[in-house]
Amino acid sequence: MSAKGFDLAIVGGGLAGASLAVALRASRLSIALVESQPPQRSIGWDARVYAISPANADFLRELGVWQHLDAARMCPVHDMAVFGDAGGRLNFSAYDSGLGELAWILEAGLMQIELWETVKRQHNVTLLCPATPQSLAVDEGGITLGLDGGRSLRARLIVGADGAKSWVRQQAGIGARITPYRETGVVANFRCRKPHRNTAFQWFRQDGILAWLPLPDNHISMVWSASDTLAQDLLALDAAALSERVAAAGGGVLGELELVTAAQGFPLRLMRVERTVAARVALIGDAAHAIHPLSGHGINLGFQDARALAGVLGALPEWRDPGELGVLRRYARERAEEPLIMQYTTHALNRLFNHRNPVVSTMRNLGLNFTNALPVVRNALIRYAAQGHF
Repeated sequence: MSAKGFDLAIVGGGLAGASLAVALRASRLSIALVESQPPQRSIGWDARVYAISPANADFLRELGVWQHLDAARMCPVHDMAVFGDAGGRLNFSAYDSGLGELAWILEAGLMQIELWETVKRQHNVTLLCPATPQSLAVDEGGITLGLDGGRSLRARLIVGADGAKSWVRQQAGIGARITPYRETGVVANFRCRKPHRNTAFQWFRQDGILAWLPLPDNHISMVWSASDTLAQDLLALDAAALSERVAAAGGGVLGELELVTAAQGFPLRLMRVERTVAARVALIGDAAHAIHPLSGHGINLGFQDARALAGVLGALPEWRDPGELGVLRRYARERAEEPLIMQYTTHALNRLFNHRNPVVSTMRNLGLNFTNALPVVRNALIRYAAQGHF
């Protein structure tokens, strides 16, 4: 049986892959979206919570997705307080920077389900789910993607949106250099006694980096980037003990905490790929880059990858092959700067605050205070985090 033909096959229907499909809704391109399982609605609060930058809220608004998200499950961040491990402090304010908010905190599942529903209604998308890729062959005319159950499809371009362990990246022979941090990100959600007042908190501690992100109804989402040993200790605590430990680690600024979503842990690593494009292959999202979560920028980079690639592909004349390497290099050039800056910045900060030398500790905390005293520098950092450029 001959394989069905498409212009574009996206492997991975997560946030990055689904947003790319939706961003191409007005294009001439025929799209196959390959995903192993559809998103599921969480019971209670989703453990996966993201800080969405204003630039990416605008992107989701352009896609017609943002307007349909449940506002009761979204929380704007108006202020952020960052604390060093020896008296350093840095404050960010949306008001002082002329922004409506620094970020929006919302559940991954909230965005995923709305994107998925939009894709299902899209005339130029064929949704293949459940489906698992089994083989990939690239030739001069396109690619042949073999799927489980004996199915296959032809496409002129394949996009790997299938995560940090990307099958597409491996099949395309694109190497990735992984630097493990020997740390685990411990995530959980809590109800807090004192109002968070739409403030995000981050502590660079001797035992890791602790972040609290505000959620609606006086809840917070915690991400504690801890050594593997400490992470295992945290994950072994019962609800009451974990709540007490996390509240104490934050200096009790929000009073007593009550666990509402069980803690989970995931390994932290830095991943740099040799390149993000090859003949008839492009990578987006975590398949193209993985960074430390201390900046909260992982999915923001993925959304901007999707936005940039959709812009390149959507502007092509009808006669142009979307899988041409020259076309894909436009996308690669457009996305060369921001992921690199965020990777090196988060990596450097992680290494800097893991250094136990007292002289280094003094200097890094002085650096926080010095930056806090310079509104021009502080606001420039905010603008870059919010918009992806200075």
